[in-house]
Amino acid sequence: MRITQGTFSFLPDLTDEQIARQAQYALDQGWAVSLEYTDDPHPRNVYWEMWGMPMFDLQDPAGVMAELRECRKVHADCYVKLNAFDSTLGFETMRLSFIVHRPKQEARYSLRRQEGAGRLLRYTLERA
Repeated sequence: MRITQGTFSFLPDLTDEQIARQAQYALDQGWAVSLEYTDDPHPRNVYWEMWGMPMFDLQDPAGVMAELRECRKVHADCYVKLNAFDSTLGFETMRLSFIVHRPKQEARYSLRRQEGAGRLLRYTLERA
């Protein structure tokens, strides 16, 4: 099972060169880049751990890639995503977010269906 979240989620994983190009695009737009990681990629888990601080005022994607390499080294068994925020409106708006690292063993989920009174159907996504 392949976890699909964020931009580019249905494409093959990006190479480091492609990630650097996306980071450069984000920086060219004036967006702040940050990295987050988690071992629980459940779609409702929106609170991933932040790796360091957001990289405000960064101009070169080499800084992003250096942080990404370090994060991958420390959290090899986690999912890592790159986020780009636009703060031009006075608050941070997510403009770009995609997974840049996956653990060797992808998380597995199953969908459980429960039928209730009438035609009520409930679905639960559970970690297998």
